[in-house]
Amino acid sequence: MTRARKSVLTAAAVFLLIQVVPYGRAHTNPPRTGEPSWSAPPVRQLFFRACADCHSNETRWPWYSHVAPVSWLVQRDVEHARSHFNVSEWGREGNEGDEAAEELESEEMPPWFYLPLHPEARLSQAEERELLAGLRATFGEHGG
Repeated sequence: MTRARKSVLTAAAVFLLIQVVPYGRAHTNPPRTGEPSWSAPPVRQLFFRACADCHSNETRWPWYSHVAPVSWLVQRDVEHARSHFNVSEWGREGNEGDEAAEELESEEMPPWFYLPLHPEARLSQAEERELLAGLRATFGEHGG
């Protein structure tokens, strides 16, 4: 057997083996316990279109989120995002949106790797301005 063939078979075996790792498959969308008072319905719509997959309990789990090792990354990103800012658990201690506009404006959000796989989340300049203004009106601005 050639070295290349052994490498391909080994890679395939490892890929199949990591599929049994349970982390990254428990895709849950816990119940909504609260939601902020949005400044306007279009702001909520834009937020849910562009941000809610990670920052709410209404995540849409695409097919690749079920295939390791990508599933591990997606699960980790959603868990991290929800723990910092989750509009479905509004009122929970430490869950504040005061940095939401700042992170969108500084292009920290969405992450660079999100938009190629989620073209529906791509906002026009006008939509981004509307979302920024709405986030500021809904959550205020970060004070520090």
